Amino acid sequence: MSVIPFCVCVPARNEADRLPRLLDALARQTGVGRVRVALCINNTTDGSRRHAEGVAAAHRATLTLSVVEHTFPPEHAHAGSARAAAMDLGLELLDGEGVLLSTDADARPPTDWVSANLAAVSGGADLVGGALSLDEDEPESQALQSGWAIWRDYWREVRAIEDALDPVPWDPAPRHGDHTGASLAITAAAYRAAGGTPLLPTGEDRALVLAAQRAGARLVHPLSVWTRVSARAHGRAQDGMAQAMARLARQTAGQEPMRAPAFPHWRARALWRRDLRRLPDGAQRIAEAEPHLPPMPLDYALELNGRPQPDGIAP
Repeated sequence: MSVIPFCVCVPARNEADRLPRLLDALARQTGVGRVRVALCINNTTDGSRRHAEGVAAAHRATLTLSVVEHTFPPEHAHAGSARAAAMDLGLELLDGEGVLLSTDADARPPTDWVSANLAAVSGGADLVGGALSLDEDEPESQALQSGWAIWRDYWREVRAIEDALDPVPWDPAPRHGDHTGASLAITAAAYRAAGGTPLLPTGEDRALVLAAQRAGARLVHPLSVWTRVSARAHGRAQDGMAQAMARLARQTAGQEPMRAPAFPHWRARALWRRDLRRLPDGAQRIAEAEPHLPPMPLDYALELNGRPQPDGIAP
């Protein structure tokens, strides 16, 4: 069976220590043949390119690495510029056809990550979100597991509310809810229709997903697609994963409360989506309107020694 052409796209800034682990994991992907990687090294002073090319040379039988280097001016030295450059390089390497797979330099995907993404695309998806799991090989992960589990349970209940009130035919339960740059597949056609990666200092991945959905792309969250992410608290991206890990560390240590929207807010949001989805081009209408909705209040306290309790999921 032929494999859909694909390219893994990675932005990296001073990631000499992390890139070898990612590239080694990509070189060990199964069932997809040679793995093509588009790497954007930006505003970097630590020899990331040398380290990356050394790993690629050791895996030359299974990995092809293409590198572009940029020194963005301060006003553009952010995640949006770097991810856009990596994705655009990937699109060029694919001659505009196939699937772009986004990940981060400090991620460590399992050996079936690429094949699971491509299977979802073969099933009709235009966008594939991957679930995030703390990297079990990092000591920091052990300290954060209790807090991570509480949030995982909370979001599982949110998904249950959504699936009960506003099931999406092409994204059926059971599913997760993650679609970040650490694990995001998008067809080349959907990427072009979205206008490429938005050049935002933060949230460029979520903005790309919304732009693709506004253009009609179908987003799925299969449980088979996931990746390990770093639990480090000091990262490169503004308001990125590292900042989220630092906040989780404070919460797990009891230094900061765990607060989230109460479940009735999610019930109301799901009903709002359901009503819009019944209209012509409903999914696109939702993607257009959702970013402009007021934020939900953080009026529900999660407990480290308890579990979130669902509220009002019946239609």
